[in-house]
Amino acid sequence: MSGDPPVALERMGEAARAASRRLATVRSAAKNGALSNIADKLEARMEAILAANEQDRVAAQAKGLSPALLDRLLLNEVRVRALAADARKVAALPDPVGAELENRLLPNGMRLSRRRIPIGVIGVIYEARPNVTIDVATLSLKTGNAVILRGGSETLQSNRVLVETIQQALVESELPVEAVQAVDSPERALVTQLLRLDRYVDMIIPRGGAALHALCREQATIPVITGGIGVCHLFVDASADLARALDIIENARVQRPSVCNSCDTVLVHRAVAAEFLPLLARRMGACKVELRAAEEAYTLLAADPQGAVVLAAGPDDFDQEWMALILGVKLVDDVEEAIAHIYRHGSEHSDGILTHNLTNAHRFVDALNSSAVFVNASTRFNDGGQFGLGAEVAVSTQKLHARGPMGLEELTTYKWVCFGNWDIRP
Repeated sequence: MSGDPPVALERMGEAARAASRRLATVRSAAKNGALSNIADKLEARMEAILAANEQDRVAAQAKGLSPALLDRLLLNEVRVRALAADARKVAALPDPVGAELENRLLPNGMRLSRRRIPIGVIGVIYEARPNVTIDVATLSLKTGNAVILRGGSETLQSNRVLVETIQQALVESELPVEAVQAVDSPERALVTQLLRLDRYVDMIIPRGGAALHALCREQATIPVITGGIGVCHLFVDASADLARALDIIENARVQRPSVCNSCDTVLVHRAVAAEFLPLLARRMGACKVELRAAEEAYTLLAADPQGAVVLAAGPDDFDQEWMALILGVKLVDDVEEAIAHIYRHGSEHSDGILTHNLTNAHRFVDALNSSAVFVNASTRFNDGGQFGLGAEVAVSTQKLHARGPMGLEELTTYKWVCFGNWDIRP
């Protein structure tokens, strides 16, 4: 069949499967040593990494990539050192592999337990995010998984240097170099072929836009963990501290507008709209954020824009993950209308309420099924590093196996272990 994986990809899968079997029995100290070695090499090879990334950025600018994608693509000294620091944090975390989830004695005298084990081989398909290469590799190694990476064509040079750096560290640490491999070709057909490598790959994780997620769901013969598409909300309740609400909204929208946990829509209680909207317009105008406002919110904002660009919201604007300095604004009557709006337009990624009313806070938390729900905090906290996971492979919005930032435990499954005394089943 024309859709069958090519021989080279088959060999990559076979090598990854063999590496995963070796990694499954590697002691924590050896894995941690390899992670520390990766961190050291990232810092030692800073010049080569930044030079490769600059090649990618020049090519991406020539292709007209959006500012959001260019920001995701960027590696500078601060970001590379942060990746090295994250690798060291992962090394310092407890190793989940081998941990017992439960242990009990059965009535017949047999001892039964459940133990965490690696998933095996993970395939990760991602776009303009070279940081994903390091995050995925370190978390996979820590949990004894092998990984096959397929980055986007816009990150080709960066990923080549990063994977080479990782593999050098693996060789020096006496771990299988095939534990971290990359599909080093921009050919799009290889994505579909990787999705069908079910003989060797146990799980696929896409990191990209809606089109990539849809492709993976439709074409994969392997379980797919989807997520990372954020249409995120903050609800300003009538009892909110309005000054602090402005600070949280600015952080959630402006700090890194291109990421999936940034806020896309602010819902404002009508009782505070007349006071709050001019304050919001002034703050967002100063931050160069364009406001897309619905109905009464547009009427109020357009009458007193406070220097902000204010446009009437279109029919699909509240379904958008903006990834830019744009913010939707809508008025609601109460917490119930805010919840209803989020159910209708959200992606179950990150949503929050800003309030001093504990009843409303608990109602909001209980009613929403987002992967992370916040009370008086920025949606930007939905992140593996911020949650103390060291790093993350992705933010899952699924309801099976893993939700929210996928750290170490989410890259494990379990097996039953039974110790008997020469027992046979009656």
